[in-house]
Amino acid sequence: MNLLRKKTVDQLVQESTPLRRTLGTFDLTMLGIGAIIGTGIFVLTGKGALTAGPALSLSFILAAVCCGFAGLCYAEFASMAPVSGSAYSYAYLAFGEIIAFIIGWDLILEYALQAATVSAGWSGYFSKLLEGFGLHLPVELTAAWGTTPGVTTYFNLPGFVIVLLITWILSIGINQTKRANDVMVIIKLAIIVLFIVCVVWYVNPSNWKPFSPYGLYSFQPGSTQPMGILPAASIVFFSFIGFDAVSSSAEETIEPNRTLPRGILYSLGISTVLYVIMTLIMTGVVPYKEFAKFINAPVAGVILATGLNWLAVIVNLGALLGMTTVMLVQLYGQSRICYAMGRDGLFPKFFADVNPRYRTPFKGTWFFGILTALAGGFININILFELVNIGTLTAFIIVSAGVMRMRRTQPDAHRGFRAPGVPFTPILAIVFCLVLIAGLNWETWVRFAIWFALGMLVYFGYSRKRSKLEPGRSPSDHADAEDGEGAGPALKTELA
Repeated sequence: MNLLRKKTVDQLVQESTPLRRTLGTFDLTMLGIGAIIGTGIFVLTGKGALTAGPALSLSFILAAVCCGFAGLCYAEFASMAPVSGSAYSYAYLAFGEIIAFIIGWDLILEYALQAATVSAGWSGYFSKLLEGFGLHLPVELTAAWGTTPGVTTYFNLPGFVIVLLITWILSIGINQTKRANDVMVIIKLAIIVLFIVCVVWYVNPSNWKPFSPYGLYSFQPGSTQPMGILPAASIVFFSFIGFDAVSSSAEETIEPNRTLPRGILYSLGISTVLYVIMTLIMTGVVPYKEFAKFINAPVAGVILATGLNWLAVIVNLGALLGMTTVMLVQLYGQSRICYAMGRDGLFPKFFADVNPRYRTPFKGTWFFGILTALAGGFININILFELVNIGTLTAFIIVSAGVMRMRRTQPDAHRGFRAPGVPFTPILAIVFCLVLIAGLNWETWVRFAIWFALGMLVYFGYSRKRSKLEPGRSPSDHADAEDGEGAGPALKTELA
């Protein structure tokens, strides 16, 4: 039983069945910004400010540095193996099948849980926007059961509908996805700049004192959660999740060797600058302890403190667009990871089927879109969002370690981009990831262990024997193993 059987770069590229290549550097940067800027600004800054005080800006920088080192490693892999699958495909190259499956399983957790979690926040802002026009949804249909203490809710209808709408856009083609994302990101950035220009004049520097009330890491009397810059960084790390989804678009990217690294790094840089500016302004306008009054809508609370009520409607729109692009990119990455795993035989071929008209993994996109919509609609998953962080940090560690391994085992492989400072860059990425993991609570570790155990049951019960690398099986065996067209033949016919 060879659990560490690997694929080569040539093998991955040869087996890839390119989808419609239309994404350039600008589109990838917009895709990355669309994934990063959303929940971090409009939701997590409230909890982050209570955890770190004004030093939350340093927490964002710490999380960004971690993602920056990891992003350099992703960029090297993306230029070396421009195929769908992101960290899953990279782990297949560097470490072998079982590690690749574990990372793919983690990424499913990352993308699905984040999209479902964001749909809950989207619903709240949508309800507030409607209230501004005198419209009110039945409170029972504004959130999942048990989400809001003291309020009876059963179903998150707005979140359910927006996830299905995004799924429809993703399923009908990358061009439609690209246009929708680009427009929403541009409007979102314009609204954030408007907020900065209008609100910066209300900053009171005395609100920044003390700048770091809880230090780097501490426990306060009566609190079971750690406080300080490091725990806040572990929380707001959630804000940066999504840039890795850019690398999963490799088979839909023009000149991926050049454009993928640029898209990853540009989106990280722009988003970090905006996060730091927004955090400093918000904690400068409102004393950090007062964020407890509006923890779920911190930007709206800051606007309320300034008296610029006209700005509230515009910022609510920006929040909706921000969260919409986050969900769009997460569901996009979800479908492409499962597409790659289905193509390799680790998931049913259903997920690798490509619609000949739209040239997208149509069935897999709708499968996970519906599951995510139901999860966000019925289940209170807010307590699980830290699972997204630990799953993503694990993937970052594997990718960073993979760069060092590939430099040693395949030093002459073509690399359109080489991460600078290897092995120090990936080592620093790993260290920062481990530091952020240490800031998570023990319940997250337990839940992650349960998810890992379920993944091992799937791998040994289904995936291992159906892998294309299983002795005696060939790509053609896999393609004919089940009813329906395989991704490869379908796309070859379409391209011809």
